[in-house]
Amino acid sequence: MRRNVVIWITALVLVAVVSFAGTTLYIGATSKEKLVVSTTTSLYDTELLDTIEDQFEAKYSIDVYFISVGTGLAITHAQRGDADMILVHAPSEELSFLEGGYGVCRKIVAYNFFAIVGPEVDPANIRDLSPIQALSNIVETGRNEDAKWVSRGDDSGTHTKEKGLWTAAGFNWTILRNEKWYVEAGAGMGKTLQVTDNLDAYTLADMGTYLKYYKDGIISLEALVTEGEELLNVYNAIAGNQTKHSGINFDGAITFIKFLISEEGQEIIADFGKDVYGQSLFYPAVDLLKHNTDPTMVQWIKNYAFFNGYECPPEYRDKHPELYT
Repeated sequence: MRRNVVIWITALVLVAVVSFAGTTLYIGATSKEKLVVSTTTSLYDTELLDTIEDQFEAKYSIDVYFISVGTGLAITHAQRGDADMILVHAPSEELSFLEGGYGVCRKIVAYNFFAIVGPEVDPANIRDLSPIQALSNIVETGRNEDAKWVSRGDDSGTHTKEKGLWTAAGFNWTILRNEKWYVEAGAGMGKTLQVTDNLDAYTLADMGTYLKYYKDGIISLEALVTEGEELLNVYNAIAGNQTKHSGINFDGAITFIKFLISEEGQEIIADFGKDVYGQSLFYPAVDLLKHNTDPTMVQWIKNYAFFNGYECPPEYRDKHPELYT
Protein backbone atom coordinates (compact mmCIF):
# COMPACT_ATOMS: atom_id res chain seq x y z
CA MET A 1 0.00 0.00 0.00
CA ARG A 2 2.77 2.36 1.03
CA ARG A 3 4.59 1.46 -2.19
CA ASN A 4 1.50 2.33 -4.23
CA VAL A 5 1.19 5.69 -2.44
CA VAL A 6 4.83 6.46 -3.15
CA ILE A 7 4.35 5.59 -6.80
CA TRP A 8 1.20 7.69 -6.93
CA ILE A 9 2.89 10.71 -5.31
CA THR A 10 5.90 10.31 -7.57
CA ALA A 11 3.61 10.22 -10.57
CA LEU A 12 1.88 13.43 -9.46
CA VAL A 13 5.22 15.15 -9.01
CA LEU A 14 6.35 14.05 -12.45
CA VAL A 15 3.09 15.26 -13.99
CA ALA A 16 3.49 18.61 -12.26
CA VAL A 17 7.10 18.93 -13.40
CA VAL A 18 6.30 17.93 -16.96
CA SER A 19 3.30 20.25 -17.00
CA PHE A 20 5.37 23.16 -15.72
CA ALA A 21 8.16 22.43 -18.16
CA GLY A 22 5.67 22.15 -21.01
CA THR A 23 4.01 25.41 -20.07
CA THR A 24 7.38 27.10 -19.82
CA LEU A 25 8.40 25.78 -23.22
CA TYR A 26 5.07 26.88 -24.68
CA ILE A 27 5.42 30.37 -23.29
CA GLY A 28 8.98 30.52 -24.50
CA ALA A 29 7.96 29.33 -27.94
CA THR A 30 5.17 31.87 -28.22
CA SER A 31 6.76 34.81 -26.46
CA LYS A 32 8.03 36.34 -29.70
CA GLU A 33 5.95 38.92 -31.48
CA LYS A 34 4.53 37.91 -34.82
CA LEU A 35 4.73 40.28 -37.78
CA VAL A 36 2.75 39.48 -40.93
CA VAL A 37 4.02 41.18 -44.08
CA SER A 38 1.85 41.01 -47.19
CA THR A 39 4.16 41.28 -50.16
CA THR A 40 4.60 40.77 -53.87
CA THR A 41 5.80 37.57 -55.53
CA SER A 42 8.51 39.47 -57.40
CA LEU A 43 10.28 40.09 -54.11
CA TYR A 44 9.55 36.69 -52.62
CA ASP A 45 10.56 34.60 -55.66
CA THR A 46 14.10 36.00 -55.67
CA GLU A 47 14.62 34.87 -52.03
CA LEU A 48 15.71 38.36 -50.98
CA LEU A 49 13.07 38.28 -48.26
CA ASP A 50 14.57 35.09 -46.81
CA THR A 51 17.85 36.90 -46.29
CA ILE A 52 16.14 39.95 -44.79
CA GLU A 53 14.04 37.75 -42.51
CA ASP A 54 17.07 35.83 -41.20
CA GLN A 55 19.02 38.96 -40.32
CA PHE A 56 16.03 40.83 -38.90
CA GLU A 57 14.97 37.94 -36.66
CA ALA A 58 18.55 37.52 -35.44
CA LYS A 59 18.42 41.11 -34.21
CA TYR A 60 14.85 41.43 -32.93
CA SER A 61 12.50 39.17 -30.96
CA ILE A 62 9.97 39.21 -33.78
CA ASP A 63 8.90 36.35 -36.03
CA VAL A 64 8.24 37.54 -39.56
CA TYR A 65 5.69 35.80 -41.78
CA PHE A 66 5.36 36.72 -45.45
CA ILE A 67 2.17 36.41 -47.48
CA SER A 68 3.41 36.27 -51.08
CA VAL A 69 0.76 37.35 -53.59
CA GLY A 70 0.23 40.00 -56.25
CA THR A 71 0.25 43.59 -55.05
CA GLY A 72 -3.51 43.98 -55.40
CA LEU A 73 -4.21 40.99 -53.18
CA ALA A 74 -1.40 41.98 -50.82
CA ILE A 75 -3.15 45.30 -50.27
CA THR A 76 -6.50 43.55 -49.81
CA HIS A 77 -5.02 41.39 -47.03
CA ALA A 78 -3.88 44.52 -45.20
CA GLN A 79 -7.21 46.28 -45.76
CA ARG A 80 -8.91 43.36 -44.02
CA GLY A 81 -6.43 43.49 -41.14
CA ASP A 82 -4.90 40.13 -42.08
CA ALA A 83 -1.44 41.68 -42.42
CA ASP A 84 0.44 44.19 -40.29
CA MET A 85 2.10 45.92 -43.24
CA ILE A 86 2.67 45.70 -46.97
CA LEU A 87 5.84 45.63 -49.09
CA VAL A 88 4.76 46.23 -52.68
CA HIS A 89 5.47 48.09 -55.93
CA ALA A 90 2.41 49.84 -57.33
CA PRO A 91 2.41 53.56 -56.38
CA SER A 92 -1.07 54.31 -57.67
CA GLU A 93 -2.57 51.51 -55.56
CA GLU A 94 -0.44 52.48 -52.59
CA LEU A 95 -1.82 56.01 -52.72
CA SER A 96 -5.37 54.64 -52.62
CA PHE A 97 -4.33 52.50 -49.65
CA LEU A 98 -3.10 55.59 -47.80
CA GLU A 99 -6.06 57.75 -48.76
CA GLY A 100 -8.48 55.03 -47.67
CA GLY A 101 -7.03 55.23 -44.17
CA TYR A 102 -5.56 51.72 -44.27
CA GLY A 103 -1.86 52.57 -44.21
CA VAL A 104 0.68 55.00 -42.79
CA CYS A 105 4.42 55.65 -42.77
CA ARG A 106 5.20 54.80 -46.38
CA LYS A 107 8.91 54.45 -47.16
CA ILE A 108 10.64 53.84 -50.47
CA VAL A 109 13.17 51.10 -49.81
CA ALA A 110 14.49 49.83 -53.14
CA TYR A 111 14.19 49.94 -56.91
CA ASN A 112 15.14 48.05 -60.02
CA PHE A 113 13.77 47.86 -63.53
CA PHE A 114 11.25 45.85 -65.42
CA ALA A 115 12.31 44.25 -68.68
CA ILE A 116 10.44 43.07 -71.72
CA VAL A 117 11.67 39.53 -72.19
CA GLY A 118 11.10 37.13 -75.04
CA PRO A 119 12.50 34.37 -77.24
CA GLU A 120 15.94 34.64 -78.78
CA VAL A 121 14.49 34.63 -82.31
CA ASP A 122 12.56 37.81 -81.39
CA PRO A 123 9.82 37.68 -84.04
CA ALA A 124 8.65 41.22 -83.25
CA ASN A 125 12.20 42.64 -83.63
CA ILE A 126 12.08 44.56 -80.37
CA ARG A 127 15.66 44.11 -79.17
CA ASP A 128 17.04 47.38 -77.76
CA LEU A 129 14.03 49.42 -78.85
CA SER A 130 12.31 51.88 -76.53
CA PRO A 131 9.63 50.21 -74.37
CA ILE A 132 6.84 52.03 -76.20
CA GLN A 133 8.07 51.10 -79.68
CA ALA A 134 8.67 47.53 -78.55
CA LEU A 135 5.07 47.15 -77.39
CA SER A 136 3.79 48.58 -80.68
CA ASN A 137 5.84 46.01 -82.58
CA ILE A 138 4.51 43.20 -80.40
CA VAL A 139 0.89 44.24 -81.02
CA GLU A 140 1.43 44.36 -84.78
CA THR A 141 3.26 41.03 -84.85
CA GLY A 142 0.72 39.44 -82.52
CA ARG A 143 -2.20 40.50 -84.69
CA ASN A 144 -0.37 38.91 -87.62
CA GLU A 145 -0.29 35.70 -85.55
CA ASP A 146 3.52 35.67 -85.43
CA ALA A 147 3.95 36.44 -81.71
CA LYS A 148 2.24 36.07 -78.36
CA TRP A 149 2.23 38.14 -75.20
CA VAL A 150 1.73 36.69 -71.72
CA SER A 151 0.32 38.98 -69.02
CA ARG A 152 0.40 38.34 -65.29
CA GLY A 153 -3.31 39.16 -65.32
CA ASP A 154 -3.42 39.05 -61.53
CA ASP A 155 -3.82 42.67 -60.43
CA SER A 156 -0.20 42.67 -59.25
CA GLY A 157 2.22 45.57 -59.32
CA THR A 158 3.72 44.15 -62.50
CA HIS A 159 0.26 43.85 -64.04
CA THR A 160 -0.49 47.45 -63.09
CA LYS A 161 2.79 48.53 -64.67
CA GLU A 162 1.97 46.60 -67.83
CA LYS A 163 -1.42 48.24 -68.20
CA GLY A 164 0.20 51.65 -67.78
CA LEU A 165 2.72 50.84 -70.51
CA TRP A 166 -0.03 49.79 -72.93
CA THR A 167 -1.77 53.11 -72.27
CA ALA A 168 1.48 55.01 -72.82
CA ALA A 169 1.91 53.15 -76.12
CA GLY A 170 -1.56 54.24 -77.23
CA PHE A 171 -3.46 50.97 -76.74
CA ASN A 172 -6.57 50.08 -74.77
CA TRP A 173 -5.66 47.16 -72.53
CA THR A 174 -9.27 46.01 -72.15
CA ILE A 175 -9.38 45.52 -75.93
CA LEU A 176 -5.99 43.83 -76.20
CA ARG A 177 -6.82 41.21 -73.57
CA ASN A 178 -9.59 39.84 -75.78
CA GLU A 179 -7.30 39.26 -78.76
CA LYS A 180 -5.96 35.76 -79.49
CA TRP A 181 -2.27 36.60 -79.21
CA TYR A 182 -2.72 38.08 -75.70
CA VAL A 183 -2.59 35.40 -72.99
CA GLU A 184 -3.40 35.97 -69.31
CA ALA A 185 -1.52 33.67 -66.94
CA GLY A 186 -3.35 34.75 -63.78
CA ALA A 187 -0.21 33.82 -61.85
CA GLY A 188 2.82 35.13 -60.02
CA MET A 189 5.97 36.32 -61.74
CA GLY A 190 7.84 33.03 -61.69
CA LYS A 191 4.95 31.02 -63.12
CA THR A 192 4.27 33.71 -65.73
CA LEU A 193 7.87 33.53 -66.91
CA GLN A 194 7.58 29.76 -67.27
CA VAL A 195 4.36 30.05 -69.29
CA THR A 196 6.00 32.68 -71.49
CA ASP A 197 9.00 30.45 -72.05
CA ASN A 198 6.80 27.49 -72.99
CA LEU A 199 4.90 29.61 -75.53
CA ASP A 200 8.00 31.35 -76.96
CA ALA A 201 6.18 34.56 -76.12
CA TYR A 202 6.95 37.99 -74.67
CA THR A 203 6.15 39.32 -71.22
CA LEU A 204 6.96 42.10 -68.78
CA ALA A 205 9.11 40.89 -65.88
CA ASP A 206 10.86 42.47 -62.96
CA MET A 207 14.58 42.07 -63.52
CA GLY A 208 15.20 40.40 -60.17
CA THR A 209 12.90 37.44 -60.79
CA TYR A 210 13.96 37.17 -64.43
CA LEU A 211 17.66 36.93 -63.56
CA LYS A 212 17.04 34.30 -60.92
CA TYR A 213 14.94 32.09 -63.20
CA TYR A 214 17.33 32.55 -66.12
CA LYS A 215 20.43 31.82 -64.03
CA ASP A 216 18.79 28.75 -62.51
CA GLY A 217 18.08 27.40 -65.99
CA ILE A 218 14.30 27.46 -65.50
CA ILE A 219 13.74 29.70 -68.55
CA SER A 220 15.68 30.55 -71.71
CA LEU A 221 13.99 33.88 -72.44
CA GLU A 222 16.22 36.85 -73.19
CA ALA A 223 15.94 40.34 -71.74
CA LEU A 224 15.35 42.29 -74.94
CA VAL A 225 14.29 45.74 -73.70
CA THR A 226 15.85 46.86 -70.43
CA GLU A 227 16.31 50.63 -70.56
CA GLY A 228 14.06 53.60 -70.13
CA GLU A 229 12.33 55.56 -67.40
CA GLU A 230 9.10 53.79 -68.33
CA LEU A 231 10.50 50.52 -66.93
CA LEU A 232 11.36 51.84 -63.48
CA ASN A 233 10.16 49.61 -60.63
CA VAL A 234 10.04 50.99 -57.07
CA TYR A 235 9.44 48.94 -53.90
CA ASN A 236 7.75 50.52 -50.91
CA ALA A 237 6.92 49.55 -47.34
CA ILE A 238 3.73 50.78 -45.63
CA ALA A 239 2.59 50.04 -42.08
CA GLY A 240 -1.05 49.20 -41.46
CA ASN A 241 -3.10 51.88 -39.75
CA GLN A 242 -3.84 50.77 -36.19
CA THR A 243 -6.85 53.07 -36.01
CA LYS A 244 -8.46 50.85 -38.66
CA HIS A 245 -7.44 47.54 -37.13
CA SER A 246 -6.48 47.74 -33.48
CA GLY A 247 -5.15 44.17 -33.44
CA ILE A 248 -2.32 44.65 -35.90
CA ASN A 249 1.32 44.72 -34.80
CA PHE A 250 1.94 48.35 -35.65
CA ASP A 251 5.09 48.73 -33.54
CA GLY A 252 6.54 45.60 -35.15
CA ALA A 253 5.79 47.02 -38.59
CA ILE A 254 7.58 50.27 -37.76
CA THR A 255 10.55 48.30 -36.42
CA PHE A 256 10.70 46.30 -39.65
CA ILE A 257 10.46 49.42 -41.81
CA LYS A 258 13.27 51.04 -39.83
CA PHE A 259 15.37 47.92 -40.38
CA LEU A 260 14.72 48.03 -44.14
CA ILE A 261 15.84 51.66 -44.39
CA SER A 262 18.77 51.28 -41.97
CA GLU A 263 22.34 51.02 -43.20
CA GLU A 264 22.24 47.28 -42.46
CA GLY A 265 19.00 46.73 -44.32
CA GLN A 266 20.10 48.76 -47.32
CA GLU A 267 23.39 46.83 -47.48
CA ILE A 268 21.45 43.55 -47.61
CA ILE A 269 19.50 44.91 -50.59
CA ALA A 270 22.63 46.26 -52.30
CA ASP A 271 24.58 43.03 -51.95
CA PHE A 272 21.83 40.54 -52.72
CA GLY A 273 22.56 38.58 -55.88
CA LYS A 274 26.04 39.92 -56.59
CA ASP A 275 27.80 36.66 -55.77
CA VAL A 276 25.45 34.57 -57.92
CA TYR A 277 24.34 36.85 -60.74
CA GLY A 278 27.28 39.23 -60.99
CA GLN A 279 24.99 42.16 -60.23
CA SER A 280 22.50 43.26 -57.61
CA LEU A 281 18.92 42.22 -58.22
CA PHE A 282 17.70 45.33 -56.40
CA TYR A 283 19.17 48.75 -55.65
CA PRO A 284 18.89 50.53 -52.28
CA ALA A 285 16.94 53.77 -52.49
CA VAL A 286 17.40 55.51 -49.13
CA ASP A 287 20.81 57.16 -49.53
CA LEU A 288 20.12 57.83 -53.20
CA LEU A 289 17.09 59.93 -52.30
CA LYS A 290 18.64 61.47 -49.20
CA HIS A 291 21.87 62.63 -50.83
CA ASN A 292 20.74 62.96 -54.46
CA THR A 293 23.75 60.92 -55.59
CA ASP A 294 22.24 60.26 -59.03
CA PRO A 295 20.02 63.24 -59.91
CA THR A 296 18.56 61.58 -62.99
CA MET A 297 17.52 58.44 -61.12
CA VAL A 298 16.21 60.48 -58.20
CA GLN A 299 14.03 62.47 -60.56
CA TRP A 300 12.74 59.31 -62.19
CA ILE A 301 11.78 57.90 -58.78
CA LYS A 302 10.10 61.15 -57.79
CA ASN A 303 8.17 61.26 -61.06
CA TYR A 304 6.95 57.71 -60.62
CA ALA A 305 6.66 57.02 -56.91
CA PHE A 306 6.22 60.34 -55.06
CA PHE A 307 2.83 61.78 -54.12
CA ASN A 308 2.59 65.58 -54.37
CA GLY A 309 6.35 65.80 -53.90
CA TYR A 310 6.57 63.35 -50.97
CA GLU A 311 7.36 59.67 -50.63
CA CYS A 312 4.76 59.86 -47.85
CA PRO A 313 2.63 63.00 -47.50
CA PRO A 314 2.87 64.44 -43.95
CA GLU A 315 -0.74 63.59 -43.10
CA TYR A 316 0.07 59.87 -43.39
CA ARG A 317 3.21 59.80 -41.25
CA ASP A 318 1.44 58.90 -37.98
CA LYS A 319 3.76 60.95 -35.77
CA HIS A 320 6.91 59.21 -36.98
CA PRO A 321 9.00 62.12 -38.32
CA GLU A 322 12.20 60.17 -37.62
CA LEU A 323 11.47 58.09 -40.71
CA TYR A 324 11.77 61.16 -42.90
CA THR A 325 14.70 63.11 -41.49
